[in-house]
Parts: sequence; C-alpha cells; structure tokens
Amino acid sequence: MLFEVWAPRAGRVALRWAGDRATEPEIPMEPDDARAGWWRTDAPARDGDRYAFRLDDGPPLPDPRAARLPEGPGGPAAVVEHDRFGWRHPWSGRPLPGAVLYELHIGTYTPEGTFDAAAARLRHLADLGITHIELMPVCPFPGTHGWGYDGVAPWAVHEPYGGPEGLKRFVDAAHGQGLGVVLDVVHNHLGPSGNHLPEFGPYFTDTHHTPWGAAVNLDAPGSDEVRAYFLGSALSWLRDYRLDGLRLDAVHALHDDRTPHFLAQLSAAVDALAGRLRRPLFLIAESDLNDPRTTAPRDSGGQGLHAQWNDDFHHALHTALTGESQGYYADFARAPLAALAKTLTGGFFHDGTYSSFRGRPHGAPLDLRETPAYRLLAYAQTHDQIGNRALGDRLAAALSPGLLACAGALVLCAPFTPMLFMGEEWGARTPWQYFTDHTDPELAEAVRAGRRREFAEHAWAGDSAEWPDPQDPATRDRCVLDWSEPAVAPHSGLLAWYRTLLTLRRELPALTDPDPRHTSVRFDEEARWLLLCRGPLRVAVNLSPEATAAVPLPRGDGGRRPALEALAGWPAARLPGADGVLRLPPESVVVLGP
Repeated sequence: MLFEVWAPRAGRVALRWAGDRATEPEIPMEPDDARAGWWRTDAPARDGDRYAFRLDDGPPLPDPRAARLPEGPGGPAAVVEHDRFGWRHPWSGRPLPGAVLYELHIGTYTPEGTFDAAAARLRHLADLGITHIELMPVCPFPGTHGWGYDGVAPWAVHEPYGGPEGLKRFVDAAHGQGLGVVLDVVHNHLGPSGNHLPEFGPYFTDTHHTPWGAAVNLDAPGSDEVRAYFLGSALSWLRDYRLDGLRLDAVHALHDDRTPHFLAQLSAAVDALAGRLRRPLFLIAESDLNDPRTTAPRDSGGQGLHAQWNDDFHHALHTALTGESQGYYADFARAPLAALAKTLTGGFFHDGTYSSFRGRPHGAPLDLRETPAYRLLAYAQTHDQIGNRALGDRLAAALSPGLLACAGALVLCAPFTPMLFMGEEWGARTPWQYFTDHTDPELAEAVRAGRRREFAEHAWAGDSAEWPDPQDPATRDRCVLDWSEPAVAPHSGLLAWYRTLLTLRRELPALTDPDPRHTSVRFDEEARWLLLCRGPLRVAVNLSPEATAAVPLPRGDGGRRPALEALAGWPAARLPGADGVLRLPPESVVVLGP
C-alpha cells in the first residue's frame, strides 16, 4: 500500500506503526522526485491498521489526509479502504432545483448522538417531504460533543459519531429513503486543539487573518499544495461517501488573492466530478458578502457555486415575526414587511444599501434574469441564528403556533430553496445552545470566558445567571430533540401543517418555479399582513396578534364567483369574500390556488 505525505520542511520522514503493529520497526520514507516536498513509501497494510508519520526527531503525528482517527485528533490514523464498503442502495442523485433541505446535527438529533441512531429516524424526514439532509460538520474534534466547527482533520470522520463506516451507513440509509445528503465542511480554519497541520507545512499564513487566527494559506508560498489538500478533501466526501453536495462554511473568510479564486477552482473540480460520476453534485456557500459573483457562472467572472445561504431573508422574516431590532436586525426592523417583500422579490435586502450594523454600504443586486431563485436558500431558523443567542432559544419559545405556521408558509412557499432546522417542523421547544467538550482545561476556560464576554456586550442577552456553560454536559443534553413532542398538541398540529405545505410544494409547479420574476408581494406594514403571489398561487399571512386583516386580492382573484380554491390554512382555510377581500384572523395564514 502506498503511504505518502507532504512535509516540505522535513529532513527525514518515517512511517511508524501503532496499535497491533506498534512493535514493528518504523519505515523510512523516500522523497518523491516528481513532487517537491512529498515523501512516500510502499508497505503492506490492510483496513484498520494504525499508523503515524514521524518528521525528523519529532513525535509521531497523524496523517493529515487520514480518513479515520480512531483515538481522536491527536492519535494515530487508521487505514480506510473505501472500496470495502457494501453499498446497498444504487443512487443516481437528487439535484438542487426543487430541493427542500433539513439541517441536522448528528450529536443532538437523537439521545445516542450517532449516525446509526439518526438513520433510524430518517423515515420521519422522508414522510415529511424533505429531499436533502444537510449534516453539520462531522470531522474529528476534541472530546465527544460539539457543534463540529472546531474540527481539525478535514478528511476524517468523528469517531464518537460512528467514524467513516457510520457515515457511509447513514448516507446509504438516507439514499434508501430517497433522501440526498449534504455535508457542512469548514475550509476557512481548523480548531484550536489537535491541529498538527503547521508541523507538516505552510498550511496557514499571516498574510491574512480571520476571527479564528491565521488564515488558511490559499495564496502565499506553498499554497498550491494547500489548495490541493482542501480540494482533495471536498472531492473525497462526494466520491467516497456518495454525498450529494457540500455546504461551505463562511466562505467570506477564505482569503485568496490568486486567480482563479479557490472557490472557482473548487466548483470546477466538483462539476468535473459530477460528470465522471454521472450524478448531480452541488456546492452551497455560507457567505456574508451578498455578492452575486458567488453563484455567477465561472465563464462570466463568477465563482460558479450552485447556491448560497441568504441571511437577509432570515433577518427580515425574524424581525417581522418577533419585532426584535438589536444588532444586525436593526436595518430590517425599521420596516420589516417591506424588508421581507424586498428579499422575496429581489433576493438580497442589502444590495448596495447602507448597513448600520457594518457602518457602510453592503452587497450588490442580483441579476434576476441570470439567477434562478433556487440558488438562494431561505430559512426561518438555523444552527447559527439560534445557537448564537445567549439562551439558544428557538422561535417556538416566544411565538404562538399561528406565527410559527406563518413562518413555515413563507419559507416553504418562497421562490427560494427552503431549509428547515431540525425540529422546526413541529415547533420543538428544546433549545439549541453552544456546547463544547474541550479536553484542554485552559482552552475550555478560554471558550467559557469568551462566550460570556461576547454576551456581556449585548444588553439583549438577558440574565447572565441563565447563560449556559458550553463545557457543562447538561448544555448538550438540553439540545437533544425530544421525540415525544411531535405526537402531542400543539406540536402535532404544526407537523401536520408542514406536511401539508410540503405536499403542495411537490404538487404545484408554481412553488418550484425558478424564475424570481414570477413572484410579487403586497403588504400593509401597519396592519401587519403580507400577500405573496407565486404565479397563480396566493399565500396570505396576518402577523397581527389582535386584529383581523382585510387583504385585498389582485383583480380577478375574487368577485362573486371566486376563481381561487382554499388549498390550506392555519387555523382553517378560507375563501375571499364576494368583494375580493380575504379576511384573516390574527396570526393566521392561508394558501389559495386556482
């Protein structure tokens, strides 16, 4: 078997066995004459054999490209022969257009917090009408429980979740239910504990900086191999684990002054792999830039990513539902329904407008003639937007079932690709709080203090006595979904509503029409109603807690013989009156169709 590693600064490199083979002598590796800085050797090995690399006279280090770290980030790697896995379900893929994503954290989706336990709950998602699961990061990180954004081995799978075999079983089970799987990957930084990449080579650079320290080296000397490292990791997830797409964390923190940009290089490589595998693959960016170039085609100067999260939609919807106006919500809260209308029809709210949160203009307008609506993701809740609140409180902690029903209708009937956060479909009351399991006491205390310092800067963060300790195991336990909730009211009614909406989405072509120009919006800021028109469909919401809304429908929709059918409603579907006015009780929603 070929073992190879990039270690350009090393004078000697050796392959060292561990585990059952720990008594065997280490094997000197030879420089690769064809690739500068690379070392290689052939040695007999089989699946599961444990090994490490020793650079000069240093300690054994895990393989940077290890697919498995059975003892955690600091331990030896284990050989993984991907071809040994017996896939049960043939899979031709599910494309992004028409998709409904479901963000899921393996460690809290079930009490067990494993791939196998989560796989046992996949029927729920298939019956709901989900098309793709978006897994939060699964790369190894210190300890057992965490969000996953402090992973340190971008090619490997967290062992407590089930390791590489567990992930493959989960993906195979999902495909058996007709569900695609998208994985959240982090290329912009590595975690602060267990990261050995700097010992191997110039994986990081001081040329740029990120909120997490030195930036990944995408454009300084040695960056060719660093780019290849992350490209190879991305392709491995899609190829070896049969994933359908990747969500790219915080791409605005991928500082790259080279041409082409790393993201354009990545999208080209993924498109090429999709052609070879003959199944659709896609990349979804999390970006804070509101930059149309993120999803614009590469041949027109864009980065060619297939979609991006749209926080502007979230912020507008959140302020309309809650009335909150702190921090980055301030600009949206001045006229929340107008902001929501702008995002529903134009994609971005900040499209060159002034952002008071940033103290400068922000973003650029999307060309709606060139940007299919499915390239933007719409959501009412995400791990970030809930978990970065002091108490990790979901919308269900503050809103009535009626307002939650309105939120669901606006997300699932918007022109964009909808995404739900796990448990949202039944109004889960379990919080989603920030939790870690750092084994280094000093790092654990630094994270704890940093979290409290961050919240102390915000008057809206609430009573500090209630702020959860990220290192307390009880914090993670509070975040585990309560699977008894969906069977009882009001959760059961909200779950039925989401199923109804997702059925409509599958059956009505207007709800997956990719042309955003076929969407229009009417609203009354003071009366707090909004009418979303998707071709022949009408989605009306009344967000007022007290007043009945009188929503005038477009000419031809009403009249003595209404042209519309009440397809769904919360609390009940209703038709417009003979005057063409739809009267909605407080905190209610109706979907009308021809």
